[in-house]
Amino acid sequence: MAKVESKAKGTFQPDSDVHITYEDQMKINKFANYNAKVEDLKEELRIKQNELKNLEEASDEIELLDEDVKIPCLMGDVFLSFDQTRTLELLAETKERKKTEITGIQNTSRDLQQKMGDLKGYLYGRFGSNIHLENDE
Repeated sequence: MAKVESKAKGTFQPDSDVHITYEDQMKINKFANYNAKVEDLKEELRIKQNELKNLEEASDEIELLDEDVKIPCLMGDVFLSFDQTRTLELLAETKERKKTEITGIQNTSRDLQQKMGDLKGYLYGRFGSNIHLENDE
């Protein structure tokens, strides 16, 4: 009786009739690579969004300063001092570049997720419940 219960649904049975072809394995590997890349992009996106938030906060703070104050700005490896107007211009340019980077990351992530969806449909169609492709978040 215990042996029959061990073959209940949800358990993997190594003697099942699932045959994995080379092409199937390549698609599984491609899905895993896309998934890893999407996770990396999520982290990169979080960092870029935090940098953008910091730039916006810096811009807000600089607007509150007196106009005749020189503001040190990090340019490469050195600090250069600029007046308020020039500093705000530099921050605006940097914010636009950061927004462009964020949009690029979001587009790349969306493209990869579309490809993953296509692969997921194929793999679930081929293997059914014998394959697990969802993140355990």
